[in-house]
Amino acid sequence: MTLWLSTGLIFTFATIVMIMYKWWDVQCIGVTPVRTFTFIAILFTSGLDVGLIMFPLTEFGGYGNLTDNPEYSFANPLAIEFGYWAFLIWGFYFLTCFYFCIIEPRVKFFEIPLVKVINNVVIIGTCAFTAYLLLVNLPWYLPQIGDGESVVPSFYLIVLASIALAVYSSSKIKYVRILSIGSSVLFISLIAVMWGRAFLMGNGSPSDFLNTVGLIGEYFTNLHQFMLPLNDYHEFYLFWWFSWSIMIGQFTARFVSGVRTWQLLIAMLVVPSIAIGTWFTILYHYHAEGMNIAGFINVAMITVGVLMVVNSLDSLIRLYTDNLNLTAKRFGQVSYVLGNLVAMCGLTMLFQLDFLRIQWVGALVIGLYFACFVYILAKRRAEVAAIKASPEENILDFHKIEFAG
Repeated sequence: MTLWLSTGLIFTFATIVMIMYKWWDVQCIGVTPVRTFTFIAILFTSGLDVGLIMFPLTEFGGYGNLTDNPEYSFANPLAIEFGYWAFLIWGFYFLTCFYFCIIEPRVKFFEIPLVKVINNVVIIGTCAFTAYLLLVNLPWYLPQIGDGESVVPSFYLIVLASIALAVYSSSKIKYVRILSIGSSVLFISLIAVMWGRAFLMGNGSPSDFLNTVGLIGEYFTNLHQFMLPLNDYHEFYLFWWFSWSIMIGQFTARFVSGVRTWQLLIAMLVVPSIAIGTWFTILYHYHAEGMNIAGFINVAMITVGVLMVVNSLDSLIRLYTDNLNLTAKRFGQVSYVLGNLVAMCGLTMLFQLDFLRIQWVGALVIGLYFACFVYILAKRRAEVAAIKASPEENILDFHKIEFAG
């Protein structure tokens, strides 16, 4: 699995370089373009889940334990955490977003029946894994419910409600947009509140924030270390990112609104990384200073984390139901909601029983990467080589929207 993953990583980074060399200034226009702020909000909330909120405080200690994990000795725990979540790995999303916006309309690889089935299996499986992560991490963040270690019935109810809300939201694209913008605003508000508590109250100061955020610099000076797996846990993360990559690219590509390829790269690598870096810096200060997270802050973190799960799920449910024509319009709202709710809950339980693993899903996605590349070389090489702009129908629709605006 390590060799397969490493080959997939090398292929991905090489393809990104090729795209920037050949199409760096192409105007990228999706089928449903939105304002840039809305696009970034959809990207950020769809491309991340509850792990962003819940994982760092549980992981800083492990990254700093060099006795058990000497492979992390090249950088501090904050830089390691940032490397697992930000910047370089968002290149996966850039690659797939650009592909589905510019290349797939000419290639139509994902319209091949077998590929369509595999792609939607990936989407559905990753949806269930997202709900599973919320379930298994709730005991750590809500120890007041239960013994702080076991999953109790209350946690199942929280996950059930999250899945139900996501399924309902996915029935209309406007709900997806509203939730994406709303949860982005709430996340920014949470950052502001926790930043103030950490660096304006008690012993903290703004200079402490600047000193702490400077630790992230060790990520950039050791960027090459993150390009291949560091250990089994890093492999888990990388397979996880691969499992998300095709479906996030497929979903977000429709909303790209006329930015150039190089601007899209910046929007997808830099903008989310600034938010993630700020958030992780705050959490690392809490960890290093032993600051307590309880009461209102704890509830706020759980609320934002659950909303991120809902945002991720509604985007992905919307994607696979559109792909398979299992829409609310076709089956009716009630049947749509009940069918997807039962499917997501059942698959979540399979992850809970350790019957499924996200590494398998990620490995399957890498296989799709390679298969798509071979298909292009064999059957669509001339069409791809001739690409100089977004699909003509997208350009015409985009200009109509601009004129109407």
